Amino acid sequence: MAAFENFKQQVNAAAKLAGLTEKEQTALEKPDRVLRADLEVVLDSGSKATFPAYRIQFNNARGPYKGGIRFHPEADEDEVSALAAMMMVKCAVVGIPFGGAKGGVTVDPKKLSVRERQALARAYVQAFSDHLGPDQDIPAPDVYTNPSVMAHMLDEYEIITGKSQPAMITGKPIALGGSLGRDTATADGAIAVLEALLEDERVDVAGLTAAVQGAGNAGAQAARRLAHLGTKVVALSDSSGTLQDESGLDVAALLEGKAQKKEFSAVGKVDAVDAVLSANADLFVPAALEEQLRIDTVDALRARYVLEIANGPTTPEADALLATRGVTVVPDVLANAGGVAVSYFEWVQGRTGDYWKKEVVEARLSEIMRKAYREVADFARERTVTLRAAAYALALKRVAEAMRERGRL
Repeated sequence: MAAFENFKQQVNAAAKLAGLTEKEQTALEKPDRVLRADLEVVLDSGSKATFPAYRIQFNNARGPYKGGIRFHPEADEDEVSALAAMMMVKCAVVGIPFGGAKGGVTVDPKKLSVRERQALARAYVQAFSDHLGPDQDIPAPDVYTNPSVMAHMLDEYEIITGKSQPAMITGKPIALGGSLGRDTATADGAIAVLEALLEDERVDVAGLTAAVQGAGNAGAQAARRLAHLGTKVVALSDSSGTLQDESGLDVAALLEGKAQKKEFSAVGKVDAVDAVLSANADLFVPAALEEQLRIDTVDALRARYVLEIANGPTTPEADALLATRGVTVVPDVLANAGGVAVSYFEWVQGRTGDYWKKEVVEARLSEIMRKAYREVADFARERTVTLRAAAYALALKRVAEAMRERGRL
């Protein structure tokens, strides 16, 4: 199923819970603006290449648009639209005064040199600069983009506008006004939510086993945090395969090896990439790409908890099956919102020039994430619905209220 259709299914399921009218539901399913461009980059060879690019702005009733930019060969308008819509929901779930946005470039960044990626970053800002800015639309890193890419985007934007604007983009290097704690924020926020959930269920996190799918920044940090808390990480995967050990993996050593050798297949004996799904673990943490838990893969899952750090890792059909099996799924729009929460902190710091200590960032992040979990969990319990349905219902209700206050409904 197309990613944006998945989003509309979630909205449809949550609309009645949120008390939305048909008109309100329809309004919440449409982006405000779809921007497209073809980015031309001069390659190191001297030849030119063109890459399709997108920026989807999805409802700014609650504040400026906010969302990352990904460089990925499968990025397309449908995927980027779905991710922008989920950003709208995510910001509303955790009470951040932003709307939703997302950007994408259809490119395999692994085939580009560092200079070519930098040129692509600048070309993106050149194409969309009229629609970006600290009060309009604030980008951030996403799949295959990083603080270095954000630094070049910021520099290009400031060249175009002729003034310093550190709040126009987040996920920047610390030297350029980035926030301390941003590099680990997504995983830190997810673990804060997981701890709150387990406290409700009176389950000791140190007594759990876990399988983590994906060893990028968020997945790696989640694996580290879980291991630090005493959880036994029994499976860990990247795009080259799955490392497994029922007695528990040495997470720190394996991630250090991956950093040096680029992939797990060069670190140790790996099983199939999808073997992580069927690992004998209490907790499954999808931290890779979209639609990993589908109708054809969900039967392999043995976990009783799913902590969605990736965006859209579970299709609606698989989600329904997990609910009937009694599996607790902490949805992406709650679980991975730590990244946008600290992006909001970075935006505030950039606007005020008051930069916070890491301890302050971590404390405020934990407070926001635990508060959001409490609101979602209480709503879910009162209505006897899943955490995903509750999160969407609360978010849509908040966005619709903001639209009504602005006279847009």
